[in-house]
Amino acid sequence: MDKKAIFTRVSSMEERISELHDELKELKEQLAYLIEENHGLHVENEHLRKRLEPEEQKRPPMRKAPSEQLVGEGHENLARLYQEGFHICNTHYGSIRPDGDDCLFCLSFLHQK
Repeated sequence: MDKKAIFTRVSSMEERISELHDELKELKEQLAYLIEENHGLHVENEHLRKRLEPEEQKRPPMRKAPSEQLVGEGHENLARLYQEGFHICNTHYGSIRPDGDDCLFCLSFLHQK
């Protein structure tokens, strides 16, 4: 191998290493951003949990009518989700109810026997 070919290969490797270094630097910056965002969301989540705890302690336990005793825990979970402001109907399941407005589909599902 002549000296020029070796020099060309070394230069090519140097360019690839430089490109990899730049890519690594970008990834490191993105990772730092994601870690910071994750930490912020974690803190916000903790604040929301602390804020919800007093509400859950104030809320009276749900009482069941004799005919509703057979419904079960799943129905209670759906009723709790609805009270928290989420749709439980098959049309909009899981989405947030705007301004806590009642949904006729959700209500009909909750009150079916």
